[in-house]
Amino acid sequence: MDARDMTTVPANEAVSARPVVEPAIDRTGGRLRPPSARPFTSWIDPPVLFGAGTVILGLLIIEALVRLGVISSLIIAPPSAAIGGLFHGEKAFQLLVATKLTFGMVFVTVLIEIIAAVPIGYALFRYKHFGKAYEGWLASLFAAPIFLLYPLFMVILGRNNVTLIVMGSAAGVIPVIVYVRLAFLSVPKTLIKVGKSFNLTESQIFWKIMVPSGAKTIFTGIRLGLIYALINIIAIEYLVDAGGLGRLVSDSYFRFDITGTYTAIIAIAAISITCNAIIDRIEKMLR
Repeated sequence: MDARDMTTVPANEAVSARPVVEPAIDRTGGRLRPPSARPFTSWIDPPVLFGAGTVILGLLIIEALVRLGVISSLIIAPPSAAIGGLFHGEKAFQLLVATKLTFGMVFVTVLIEIIAAVPIGYALFRYKHFGKAYEGWLASLFAAPIFLLYPLFMVILGRNNVTLIVMGSAAGVIPVIVYVRLAFLSVPKTLIKVGKSFNLTESQIFWKIMVPSGAKTIFTGIRLGLIYALINIIAIEYLVDAGGLGRLVSDSYFRFDITGTYTAIIAIAAISITCNAIIDRIEKMLR
């Protein structure tokens, strides 16, 4: 068709002659999705798969070395036996009880850290002079071995779970405060001005602008708080024989139960992974 013929074609027919690309429809949920989307593999995260594959490969290598006698089973337990101890054996119930106890204390500790750190961090951000005055103090406390104060806390509070929670909170709340303040300082002032132009209240600006904008930095501090809380709680459980997985590791180690020791260590790693997964989920919800 040449240019002269095109003049005789009605405009609506010319438009309808153009190819129309319709978006693909996800029949499972009834939602529109791009044609290139992969409904069955969209949940796969390559970095997670690579990390999991590396861990599995490392465990298989260790298993082979222990089975061949290259590594003594008195030093490292076979991974298959250590993992199997999580699900069967006479210590499975004891391990479950200890895991629930330690997980509960870590969860409460992180919750206390968030409740205490967010207002303090916001106050240090809001009042600039206080923030600058105490910034060095917080950095020094961040590097200080607060864990060594556990005998003092045990004398004051007693040898119980409250001491473990207080010690974990005392060590973990400091990085959360530091990162909360940094998160609010990193919020663009333009966003706050836009919020004020819409007559938002201080509370609305805080929850709808500042928290979502600084969520990434805030949750970095929460992850550090989780690490410090978990390390302190497990270490004190190990030292003072005060319940939980730390006590189980201590008992198994001093009775030369190598398999039981590594089983308890795997349970500790499972707690850390679970808590991090919960934190990641909450971060995605807020962002």
